[in-house]
Amino acid sequence: MEYVVLFGLLAALLAIGVPVAFSLLAATMATVLYLSIPPIVVFQQMGSDITSVALLAIPLFIFTGELMMKGGLSDRMIALASSMVGHVRGGLGQVTVVGSTLFGGVSGSAIADVSAIGGTMIPQMQKRGYDSDYAVNVTISAALVALLVPPSHNMILYSASAGGGVSISDLFAAGVVPAGILALALMVTAYVVARKRGYASDPFPGFGAVATRLVAAIPGLLLVGIIFGGIRAGVFTAVESASIAVVYATVITGLVYRHLSWSAFKAACTGAARTAGAVLFIIGCAGAFGWLMAYLQIPSAMVGLLQTLTDNPILVLLLINLILLVLGTFMDMAPLIIICTPIFLPVAKAFGVDPVQFGVILLLNCGIGLITPPVGSVLFIGSGIARIPMTAALKSIWPFYIACVAVLMLVTFVPQLSLWLPNLLK
Repeated sequence: MEYVVLFGLLAALLAIGVPVAFSLLAATMATVLYLSIPPIVVFQQMGSDITSVALLAIPLFIFTGELMMKGGLSDRMIALASSMVGHVRGGLGQVTVVGSTLFGGVSGSAIADVSAIGGTMIPQMQKRGYDSDYAVNVTISAALVALLVPPSHNMILYSASAGGGVSISDLFAAGVVPAGILALALMVTAYVVARKRGYASDPFPGFGAVATRLVAAIPGLLLVGIIFGGIRAGVFTAVESASIAVVYATVITGLVYRHLSWSAFKAACTGAARTAGAVLFIIGCAGAFGWLMAYLQIPSAMVGLLQTLTDNPILVLLLINLILLVLGTFMDMAPLIIICTPIFLPVAKAFGVDPVQFGVILLLNCGIGLITPPVGSVLFIGSGIARIPMTAALKSIWPFYIACVAVLMLVTFVPQLSLWLPNLLK
């Protein structure tokens, strides 16, 4: 009966539009009261989850992304990408994918990516005669690359949700190759759609322009090397690297680029505080929900259930992907990671999947959920920038969905795509 109270109330609250964090907290509290467990336990679990030292890196990386976004780095990334791929058919679509990939290595956030790159590129594409639905589709799908490259704070969240037993540096390395494959798949898709619709391209500006814009972008791009290289070499921890990233981003945007004004700095502080507060509250609520699931032994029950259904690892992985894709359509990324990691990670490990590889699989599934209604926060932001209804973008997004799901299947069934680089760097 406790399962009915927990999941039934959660489903009912989500169905009527209650925010995810409050739905998780209410369902947890109702189940705890039903089981006659002292309610104070729920708040103790919330506090213990958000006070984890490892989670300090998340608000710091969010702040770094805000500083870089307000400090003009996105403009330099777009300029570099434009000189590199703007001459390809549907050039602005290609620029969007490459620009999102470069900026994602600094922001680590799909929402920051679509806000910064989309805020510039979507209006430009609309002005140049690109259809609004194409502009939104290529931008929101390209933003998913940011989830897989350092300093993705969702990887830190996954590591914490897995009990801290999964190396953050291994996760950062594991996402690099899948991120490159996803970016390439989206560029091919953007090219095919652009050619079908007859979009034009810009002339190649010359290698001199590429070199000039690369030099201008190097100070920002070095941030990725500092974060990834420092953690990988064991020079500093993820939290220490996030602190260094904040200082570095402030110096680069304020003193080197000289684009970060006092008002922009205050806006970055406000935006980071608002986002980090929401994320940490969700983490606390989802953490209490996850504790209750562990108390009710739901993860072990899920392992047993799937083992009774099939002992074929391929079918089990397909089923996990399907469940995660469905859940991602109505749950935001942070609570989905916290809730699903303790449920599905033991299942994946029981069928021989490496926890590092499963982290990439989980993030890709959650990312696809970000561009899928009804929650779809990245889809919502992209449509808002283009000033078109989400339904208009969804009518033609299928080629990009297919590309994302194809990469997901590759990552799921070709483990070396995720594990090659972490093993090489050990």
